[in-house]
Amino acid sequence: MSPLLPVAEALARILAGVHPVEAESVAITAAAGRTLAEDVRALRTQPPFATSAMDGYAVRAADVAGASPEAPVRLAVTATSAAGHGARGPVGPGEAIRIFTGAPLPDGADTVVIQEDTEAEGDTVLARAGNPAGRHIRGSGLDFREGDRLLGAGERLDGWRVALAAAGGHPTLSVRRRPRVAVLATGDELVRPGEPAEWDQIVASNGLALAAMAEAAGAEAIDLGIAGDTFADLEGAITHARDAKADLLVTLGGASVGDHDLVQSALTRQGLDLGFWRVALRPGKPLMHGRLGAMAVLGLPGNPVSSVVCGLLFVHPLIRALLGDPEAGADHSEPALLGRDLPANDGRQDYMRAALDTAPDRLPVVHPAARQDSSMLSVLARSEALLIRAPHAPAARAGDPCRILRLDRGF
Repeated sequence: MSPLLPVAEALARILAGVHPVEAESVAITAAAGRTLAEDVRALRTQPPFATSAMDGYAVRAADVAGASPEAPVRLAVTATSAAGHGARGPVGPGEAIRIFTGAPLPDGADTVVIQEDTEAEGDTVLARAGNPAGRHIRGSGLDFREGDRLLGAGERLDGWRVALAAAGGHPTLSVRRRPRVAVLATGDELVRPGEPAEWDQIVASNGLALAAMAEAAGAEAIDLGIAGDTFADLEGAITHARDAKADLLVTLGGASVGDHDLVQSALTRQGLDLGFWRVALRPGKPLMHGRLGAMAVLGLPGNPVSSVVCGLLFVHPLIRALLGDPEAGADHSEPALLGRDLPANDGRQDYMRAALDTAPDRLPVVHPAARQDSSMLSVLARSEALLIRAPHAPAARAGDPCRILRLDRGF
């Protein structure tokens, strides 16, 4: 039997040769959560003109150079400039224009005396403070200029990035279409939530987790339901995935080589080009990867925690690669300190469910759960991170440095 594949090599093989899915144009109002297919460049300058950063009076700096509370300078107020209702000026010697935040700076003015430093008297204003030129003014192009690169291809659009693209003048954006990820649970022992279960059956749960992960990563999840332990059921579900033009088929369970583990055989009968199927990983050793024509295939273990860990380590990066994300395979682990003693590890890379103790002035302290059975969703639900232990890691003591992967990534 071939040796187990290291986790890093398994991920590299999964991502090798992955090409992004096609691009499509969407309205800026529907772009949140999507991934850019091309760079976004500014179609306009922001702000397009110099504006006031404060409420006050637009004046010439030279006119108020000597102003103070004891020796205020009186200026004639000639107009008002408000956002959307700008006064062009000009501001001449001894003059001021009442101005509000966001309004265009009128010609001739080069500073703004804030309202708190003034006193209005009829058609005049007393300036009780002097300002240098440029004070309280946002210059044209302060944020960006026409032609500037605002966002890069492969970036995912959160609210801030959508706002930036909109400010840059874009009513639509070119984004990757959502990769189609078909999720198939397998096994005679499974029933859907709410369905009656026999004494020897359990509720299928990890398909829900993987579908949620796929959607959170930017994909469209296709629920293939549950396939029983027959070639007819499995091949029917595989055909369904191909007919739906899935970019990725994720199977749950049945990927090993037991008498009832038929998934790999069913896929092979359909033409699977098998890449690998065992990884030096805990939980999740019986991980399968291959291709079925244009469709990538990931066969995950059936144990709920194993499938979720494999989803975080392999499914999420593959979806991001299909979306053209240049950081798809990036290492998102971070340093932490161990919260209790641990024995030496064996030859598999371990991902232990753990709680975190955090404080702003130190590294998080990670407390691995006492029970790590890969069937226990209750432990996973209470966990905040996975403690990563390298193959053959020596025994470790509380306080030793370690690496963690936060569980809020990819969900």
